[in-house]
Amino acid sequence: RAHYQRIAKNAQIQAAAAALPERPPAARAHYHPTSCMGADAATVTPPRESMGGAKDEDLADGFSLGEVFGGSKAHSGYTYDDIIVLPGEIDFGVESVTLESKVTRKISLRTPFVSSPMDTVTEATMAIGMAQHGGLGIIHYNMPIEDQVAEVRKVKTYKNGFISDPVVLAPHNTLSDLDAVKEKYGHYGIPVTIDGRLHSKLVGIVTKRDVDFQEDRSVLVDSVMTKDVVTIQEPVTLAQANARLADCKKGKLPVVNADGELVSLISRTDLRKARDYPLSTVAASGSLLCGAAVGTRPNDRIRLAALVEAGVDVVVLDSSQGDSCFQKDMVRWIKSTYPLLQVIGGNVVTRQQAKHLIDAGVDGLRVGMGVGSICTTQVVCACGRPQASAVYAVASYANSRGVPVIADGGVGNTGHIIKALMLGASCVMMGSMLAGTDEAPGEYFFQDGVRLKRYRGMGSLEAMSQGSDKRYFASQAKVKVAQGVSGTVPDKGPLATYIPYLRQGIAHGFQDMGVRDLDEMTSRAASGAIRVELRSPAAQKEGGVHGLHNYVLRTHAQA
Repeated sequence: RAHYQRIAKNAQIQAAAAALPERPPAARAHYHPTSCMGADAATVTPPRESMGGAKDEDLADGFSLGEVFGGSKAHSGYTYDDIIVLPGEIDFGVESVTLESKVTRKISLRTPFVSSPMDTVTEATMAIGMAQHGGLGIIHYNMPIEDQVAEVRKVKTYKNGFISDPVVLAPHNTLSDLDAVKEKYGHYGIPVTIDGRLHSKLVGIVTKRDVDFQEDRSVLVDSVMTKDVVTIQEPVTLAQANARLADCKKGKLPVVNADGELVSLISRTDLRKARDYPLSTVAASGSLLCGAAVGTRPNDRIRLAALVEAGVDVVVLDSSQGDSCFQKDMVRWIKSTYPLLQVIGGNVVTRQQAKHLIDAGVDGLRVGMGVGSICTTQVVCACGRPQASAVYAVASYANSRGVPVIADGGVGNTGHIIKALMLGASCVMMGSMLAGTDEAPGEYFFQDGVRLKRYRGMGSLEAMSQGSDKRYFASQAKVKVAQGVSGTVPDKGPLATYIPYLRQGIAHGFQDMGVRDLDEMTSRAASGAIRVELRSPAAQKEGGVHGLHNYVLRTHAQA
């Protein structure tokens, strides 16, 4: 106190110094004013020695999500890069982390990735690859109805388990007919029934070995087919059928009923697929899960009916602004017409939008507006929201009503994915991150020595000219206003190496945070146990690669 009285320059500070209590000499060094004016001069920092007995709550660094997003006085919206997650305590190995999550009320994924319904991202090949790795592909609708239906059918028949509608020939068919089947469906091993129909008496099977050396393609199937067919009788489980197929060492195993009539078929290639892709997301029938996008106009009901007949598992109502009378009417119609079909609505960025669509009956929500790498909605329309704030706000409400949230857009690396999940999303939808993979539509080309693929926003004029303008309520507009751009993305290789890299990166992030799965992360985030901080521009720069003259970025390597 005497020290402060000696250095005080005015009566106000002298009075504040006089109010300071006397302390033992050892503690005086810890007294310092945080301001040179008023009562702030009396602020005290306790001696370091006293921290040893501090309670756990006194040791909590950072802030809870509620404090950052719910209690912000700065009236700011935050992106993924604006926040950093503080590490937790690790008491488990990274192999203990599981990434299973829900994409809708009733559909679970083993990998929280969904490919975006964009015409340069998801068609059948991408949807198949995503499902094989535990995710989900949403086939875009910027194509005629019959083409989209064909893409869905390719996915649903790719990994079949029991092939419930196999191609069947009759004994009077010729090898030319068999060649046509091979050309259309890509395989031999065709069962033969008495009249060429399913649920008829099985009389044989014709394989590639049966016809390899037959030059006369007018020969009847009956003269070359294998008549002593190895079969299995229903009722039978997929596991039993697979075991029988492994025992008999055949390529195809027909499943028959007690009368010897063909019921279904199982293929040896499905055994290999199950071995190579243990995370595959499959429906109850054994087929790969597949989603498809539709619009919200009356004629989209015709499209949806065809997709349901093709076996689609989930439909995404694709709109840049989901809180519209068109979408809510479409949701109600779908839930009344196809009550078992799962419906994902969106896009939304506010709690009020989420409430409207949940009240209408959606089973999942897409969150994001104007945050995609090729999207210009925020620039053109002045509407949208920074993605981290949008995900937190919508998820905090939607999760309380049991509706999963898909964070759509704004994702450029595994760190962004981890933050999206931490903020309450169940899955992440990716466009640009997948557009450069082998499975994305389009061909690679070289530019300036870099291998690239084309990538465009569904709001670009190029995509609008193909039909995506109704996504932006512009199908009747005389002037098309672009809300996206076209560009290129670098080659990322096949999903077989890329998805495992993303999964492993997320698993390491979960481990650093001290959580084993998404449920634990959600509960710890809600309780405030997961702590975050905001990052200044300098902190963001520090958190990336810096201080080097040049470097080569290699994201992953196969073991």
